[in-house]
Amino acid sequence: MSSETERELIARVAALPLQPFQFGQYEGKRRVASFGFRYDYSLRRLQDADPIPAWLRPAINAVEAFGGPGTRIGQVLCTEYDTGVGIGWHRDKPHFDRVFGLSLGSACKFRFRRTAAEKWRRFTLSAEPRSLYMMSGPSRQVWEHSIPAVQAPRYSITFRTMAERNS
Repeated sequence: MSSETERELIARVAALPLQPFQFGQYEGKRRVASFGFRYDYSLRRLQDADPIPAWLRPAINAVEAFGGPGTRIGQVLCTEYDTGVGIGWHRDKPHFDRVFGLSLGSACKFRFRRTAAEKWRRFTLSAEPRSLYMMSGPSRQVWEHSIPAVQAPRYSITFRTMAERNS
């Protein structure tokens, strides 16, 4: 994508009514807005969220084309990471299938880990601005991922397909 498109998407995300990420009784430092569905950590289930905005449709079309035939995005999460903010080790909830992430603004290290006998096997991916990554299969089901504190403001748009049992 062009730098101009990146700037437009960042402006759109920054203009959303972003809220601190709620993880049950805890509040994360990153700010988010969910569309289509959101996961409620207190209730431990998916909840309906606002409809996906029309301005995301061109990005969704590109992600669905990248994902191949049958790829249908059902949930979008827009996230703002201020300088010094990251995200801890986790796997996305099983309600979702494939996960696509569009990295905007600052580059970040995208870390992966999984158990290997008594140790951790680790891998780091550099998520450059305007890059798109996809997690499916083992990278989605077996490996955990995290992002250490970013050095400059970063935005991401996460696009998720729904798991078969939830569609």
